[in-house]
Amino acid sequence: MKTLEIIGFKRANLGKSQTKELRNESYVPGVLYGGAEQVHFYAPAILFRDLVYSPEVYEVDLNIEGTHYRAVMQDVQFHPVNEMLLHVDFLELQEDKPVKMEIPVKMVGTSPGVIVGGKLVTKLRKLKVKALPANLPDYIEVDISDLELGKSIKVGKINTGGNFEILTNALAPVATVTIPRALKSAQMEEARGGKK
Repeated sequence: MKTLEIIGFKRANLGKSQTKELRNESYVPGVLYGGAEQVHFYAPAILFRDLVYSPEVYEVDLNIEGTHYRAVMQDVQFHPVNEMLLHVDFLELQEDKPVKMEIPVKMVGTSPGVIVGGKLVTKLRKLKVKALPANLPDYIEVDISDLELGKSIKVGKINTGGNFEILTNALAPVATVTIPRALKSAQMEEARGGKK
């Protein structure tokens, strides 16, 4: 997994007024949990840009006043109107404890259904995965080279290699090749023409 460093400062006062003051100064409050104790901190909002607004998954090196923590982002909160980043939750990584995370999906291969004229529709962009921190993948490869027109690949058909467990429903479709209207009408015309 890729690593990203975020430098933060411990928070002494956890009240609403100080939190509002921090946000006005372009800082984002956050919390780190899962370790020996919870750590409340704040960091400049600009440092979260690559972490929050990216489809990729990062391991975060949280540097809070000189103390380094290995963590992953668990939750992020935005303002409902202006989309400003309000709060970030991190889970501290421990080598012997499995972690649940959303991992992006990467399509591999060329679908025969797309070659014939179908449209590849991605239904799930991320899958929920449970694994030890060392086994967390950057992405999950989904082979679409057998995907025919009008068919779909379900989560249960994905080969994980045994390093991690996919928690997303096994019957949920990851990708589908849909039949466009023009192709449907051409098939209907062929079917009608064949009957005469």
